[in-house]
Amino acid sequence: MKKKGLVWAMLLMMVWVTACGNSGGAASDDPNAEDTVTVWTYPVHGTYEDELKDLIVDFNKEHPNITVKTEMLSWAEGPKKFDVALNAGNPPDLYFHSVDGTYVNTGLALELDSYLTPEIKDDYLPGTLELGQIQGKQYGLPLYQFQWAWGGNKRILEEAGIDWKSIQQNGWTWSEFNAVAAKLTKTLDGGAKQYALVTDGTSLDFIEMLSRNNGMIDVLDKAGTFQWNDGRILDTLSFIKNLMDQGYMPKETAALAPAKRTDMFYAGETAIISKAIPYYDVMIQNRNKDIDDGKVQGEKIDFVLLPVPHNDDQSAATTMGGEGYVAFKQKKDKGEQHAKNTFLVMEALSGAKAGNSANELALPFVRQSQVDLFKGKELGQPDNLAAAKVMAENIAMPVVLELDIDKASQQKQFKEQVVKPNIQALFSGEKTPEQIAEDFKNKGQQMFGQ
Repeated sequence: MKKKGLVWAMLLMMVWVTACGNSGGAASDDPNAEDTVTVWTYPVHGTYEDELKDLIVDFNKEHPNITVKTEMLSWAEGPKKFDVALNAGNPPDLYFHSVDGTYVNTGLALELDSYLTPEIKDDYLPGTLELGQIQGKQYGLPLYQFQWAWGGNKRILEEAGIDWKSIQQNGWTWSEFNAVAAKLTKTLDGGAKQYALVTDGTSLDFIEMLSRNNGMIDVLDKAGTFQWNDGRILDTLSFIKNLMDQGYMPKETAALAPAKRTDMFYAGETAIISKAIPYYDVMIQNRNKDIDDGKVQGEKIDFVLLPVPHNDDQSAATTMGGEGYVAFKQKKDKGEQHAKNTFLVMEALSGAKAGNSANELALPFVRQSQVDLFKGKELGQPDNLAAAKVMAENIAMPVVLELDIDKASQQKQFKEQVVKPNIQALFSGEKTPEQIAEDFKNKGQQMFGQ
């Protein structure tokens, strides 16, 4: 009897331990169990934090058992904090970012295809759901389509007789831009120089946008073939050097910070600024109101969204992509129901009402429900909104969405280690286009074997 009693006691202990090990709402298979989903995000626009709170309130009306815990990160420090959490195996459930092959490489990015219903898929506008995919698998839901462009000061353009409306609708070539730039470059009455174009000397977006408009979708193409090793990249570098040699761009471009280039645009020291996103339209409208109210000193500006010019024998290509929420699991997996709950929150933060972010930023919507909800409420000026739509027709889909993880990582390394110092050397006049093109070719051979 003593032996039987001991056996029963041991069995009961095993059952109790097993039950305790399976307890905890996060790992429960019960869809009504209490759960917490963490969201790390950014101040996407001026009132995004309030918008986010409203979306969560709506979500909790249908899912009161799911607590949504949000953290608003800074643009400066947020990426570093996320990388630390990801490398430690404990990323948030949702993170605001474009999809990235390096995330998938960790094994912690949550594949979403099994959670996407036909209704959700059909709501996305053609080509937009793909902006959240890596090699055809869904890892993110885009909130809007980001779009890089150039921007002009309407007053300066019109004083020089530039038909900016035609440029918005029909685009322009490098030759046409050079002809325009000659008209826009002059010495002002006070002796200051008015430039045709200004960019900063610290970013890669300038050469990326121009090379994309010279038949090179990126450093690599979708098949992983190295692109920056022929005459097209030399032509692109030579086009940039000519802009500086002619005085169309400042000689001190290498030393210009992004904030300085914006200050020059506000001060009327340049007709065109690169890069400019459609949100500049809303920002400058708000600045104009502040000038009227006496809060800001300066000239009011009518902003004109402009496409990036393309080489004469190439087609226009607009730099675009998707930004929104990417889903993750943790090394200590919280179970399938938690993954389902994460997707429910993700969908709530990306649905029709979430289209307000695209509207606030004057960016293209990604879902038909967003288009319908915000019809007639657009914040951008009609001409600029129409121009953004035309540019979207020429979207150059991000090549990183097609590359395998290793190739994507190599391309990123090439840009940081090879392209960035060379474009700064071009701006400063330390190297010629020919020298840089040769360096690209040699380093590309070393890094990509091509």
